[in-house]
Amino acid sequence: MTALGRHVLVELYQCDANLLNDVVHIETTMEEAASNAGATLINSTFHHFSPYGVSGVIVIQESHLAIHTWPEFGFASIDIFTCGDSVDPWHSYDFLKEKLGASHGSAMEMRRGEMKLLQKSDFEKTNLRDDLEEHREQIVRSRDIWFTERTQDLAFSLKHKGEKLFDKQTDYQRVEVFDTTAFGKMLTLDGMVMCTEGDEYVYHELISHIPALTHPEPAQVLVIGGGDGGTVRELVKHPEIQKVTLVEIDEEVVNASKLYLRTISKSLDHEKVDVKIEDGIEFIKKADPESYDLIIVDSTDPVGPGEGLFTEEFYKNVYKALSPEGIMVTQSESPRFNKTVFQEINKCYKSIFGKESVFTYLGYIPTYPTGMWSFSLCSKGSLDPIKSIDQQRQNKLLSSNKLLYYNAEIHNSVFALPNFVKDLLN
Repeated sequence: MTALGRHVLVELYQCDANLLNDVVHIETTMEEAASNAGATLINSTFHHFSPYGVSGVIVIQESHLAIHTWPEFGFASIDIFTCGDSVDPWHSYDFLKEKLGASHGSAMEMRRGEMKLLQKSDFEKTNLRDDLEEHREQIVRSRDIWFTERTQDLAFSLKHKGEKLFDKQTDYQRVEVFDTTAFGKMLTLDGMVMCTEGDEYVYHELISHIPALTHPEPAQVLVIGGGDGGTVRELVKHPEIQKVTLVEIDEEVVNASKLYLRTISKSLDHEKVDVKIEDGIEFIKKADPESYDLIIVDSTDPVGPGEGLFTEEFYKNVYKALSPEGIMVTQSESPRFNKTVFQEINKCYKSIFGKESVFTYLGYIPTYPTGMWSFSLCSKGSLDPIKSIDQQRQNKLLSSNKLLYYNAEIHNSVFALPNFVKDLLN
């Protein structure tokens, strides 16, 4: 042994972009690359970034393997560092080149810690490094695999169990379900968190119960988006509602939710619910005038298939489809995370419904960017979400159902806005 360590710097080109963006595949491949070289695995930590890119490191008894991927360029940069003569880093190089689908690669080996330049001290203690073979069974293997939703300015990460429960690229978006350690199962679309079992109730209870209790007779309800089924689940708790029509553009969102998010999607097959796999934008264009008492726009952010749900034309069609005392409720983004959209859509609502008929309220959802999220209630008639509340129906709802977020005090308090939000709206 002429050096303490061997350090191989690897660059892989024209790799399979889908493989480079799959954190589970990357973690598995790196582990296998280490094992095939004869290394002993200790720990792994991997992050997937939104919308693309994976970073990770495998800690081995003999040092480490690290990787960062750029799927948009089909490129991966890898470090393979091994100590001693028991592990051959070049076995890992050949394995990774094949498993990541690289057309070609380059690698350079550096010898680290040249023995002829080192002088051994008397620091060695027998209890610091015992014989590897004698204690190999005592090594505790751990894994840390992370999903990260990231923008240029902020990032939010959730640890998950390392296996995607659902992963499908549809005509509209990439639909994935992860099993996280802190928030249970999580649905993502194009790398953005849509809902988790751990905190979805905040969003779904606020977007559903406030308009349903404000309207005196919410018989006919339309939900645009919301294929996970959480909004529908809350709406069917109101006996006054006769029918809920759910219009979801992507059938795989419904399928994934039915398979793996049963506590959220359990009411999609309710007798009052009619699920239509259609484009909500086209559906509302063709809707009969004054046909719905409530229209809830349970949309994604204004990107991808959700982009068309943030236009003046769409909201004018919603207005036309509402009954004379009808109510529209939308998720209206975060006043901290997306100030511009938050302000623009509020202005749009006021131009259609009237300044005095638009009411903004806030909820706090840990897995959404910044945690602070807004909703907008727009009344076609004269209904006010505080003055028009039906307290008798509210009491009946609360006594008959174990809600986790919504209550009578919350109903009023969510409309109390911080001063900086008022300034944005004005």
